[in-house]
Amino acid sequence: LRALKVLKTVHIIAAENVSHTKSLCEHYGIRKKLIRYHQHNQAAKTKYLMGRLTSGCDVALVTDAGTPGISDPGVHLIAEAMQQEIRVSPIPGPSAVITALSVSGMPTGEFVFVGFLSNKKGKRRKELETLRTEARTMVFFESPHRVVAMLTDLNNILGNREMVLLREMTKVFEEVRRGTVTDILAHMDPEKIRGEFTLVVSGTGMSATEET
Repeated sequence: LRALKVLKTVHIIAAENVSHTKSLCEHYGIRKKLIRYHQHNQAAKTKYLMGRLTSGCDVALVTDAGTPGISDPGVHLIAEAMQQEIRVSPIPGPSAVITALSVSGMPTGEFVFVGFLSNKKGKRRKELETLRTEARTMVFFESPHRVVAMLTDLNNILGNREMVLLREMTKVFEEVRRGTVTDILAHMDPEKIRGEFTLVVSGTGMSATEET
């Protein structure tokens, strides 16, 4: 309800996906100026939006399926606004990190949010190497076309850890799979992989059958 109130009262809505946000606005009778704000245009659009903000306009930032600034567009705009001492107010909503941890069954007192690793195999493997001895629960994001490669690297570098793979959380095609990395890999059908994934992987303290 608070999010709807904000969308109804701001002057501009900056949206990662204008068509999705437009559908939401039309459903609730919200008629506001919508502009595209995504990873490919955020440098130019941040300058434009800062101009509007400094002139007294209120701007709402909406991402497609996540939380602005958390592995999603928004960091540049938020940092610039704070530097200019413009108030930034978070409107809480679903967070893939916390949602995934809440149903993982793994220790959550401490965890490491890693987000997306590099899309380059060599660099991704080096990034995983730095996590070999990490004892805390780890949370990764991954895209559908890289998830199998990511799982394969996880198994080869961190070992056959216990993990939970979550897809499309809080949406129509929500899916949660638990098991070891090899268990999860065995049930992955490349032709049926859809949506973005969140991987919750055990730390060294509760590894299953680490393989080297």
